[in-house]
Amino acid sequence: MPLEVLSFNHISRILEVTDSLGLNREWVEIPLSPESPGVVRRLTNGKLEIIVDSEQSFEDWLGSLPKHIQLVQGA
Repeated sequence: MPLEVLSFNHISRILEVTDSLGLNREWVEIPLSPESPGVVRRLTNGKLEIIVDSEQSFEDWLGSLPKHIQLVQGA
């Protein structure tokens, strides 16, 4: 079943991942509407935009999030 909107719990779990990577929450944007495909990208203002994939299991997507963030950061 596709994910239609992020809950507070979803956002909290995403922020736990970004916190563990040392990212400042002020520099992370998480739209409330998932999309397919999801994406992690650097915006022109320097912030990191994290769009959850609406078709993939949230747990699977969350598990791959650190890798996607590191790719965007060039690590």
